[in-house]
Amino acid sequence: MTKTSFLTRAFIVAGTIFLAAATAQSSYAAAPGAAPAARILIIDLRRAIGSSKVGQSIQSQVNDLKSQAQATLNGEAEGLKRERASLEQQAAILAADVKARKLKDFQLRAMAFEKKVQERGGLIQGGMLKANQQVEEALGPILQGIMAERQATVLLDRSAVLLAPNAIDVTGVVVQRLDMKMPAVKVELAPLPPGMAQAAARQQQVQ
Repeated sequence: MTKTSFLTRAFIVAGTIFLAAATAQSSYAAAPGAAPAARILIIDLRRAIGSSKVGQSIQSQVNDLKSQAQATLNGEAEGLKRERASLEQQAAILAADVKARKLKDFQLRAMAFEKKVQERGGLIQGGMLKANQQVEEALGPILQGIMAERQATVLLDRSAVLLAPNAIDVTGVVVQRLDMKMPAVKVELAPLPPGMAQAAARQQQVQ
């Protein structure tokens, strides 16, 4: 899962919390039967997670996994480049049937290598998704607690706000509490869910 999709999921969690909090806010009404006055909180989810210890930990581990994969696959990639160059040099002197056989063999190895690259990329993405889901589970109660403490009726992501002069930004508080609750999480290679794996494969084909 990408960072954007994870933030969207986290914001959905926040929206669910908002609905629960709004229902519980009837005790804060100014008069019997009157709707509670809106108390708006704003959070920059992208910045909160990106600047948190766990967010930085996840990104660092993902970068390390990508570097390791690149180092592992570079040798095979260079070998394929040399083989292709050799085939191009021999093209004029090889018999047609030999040339066709060598070219087919090379194409099969190149396709197998491309599949290996895609599979490793999918495992890294799957590991990041699993780690982000753990952060999401930790983030939900934090947002719920802040809303309860501030007696808030609405929690909005900053990207969705055009103008809210009276809103309270709780991004810093969220970062502090997330750092205390979950300073790090281990990113381990994991397969992507089938639907996401197919989407990633299609994207690779387009690129």
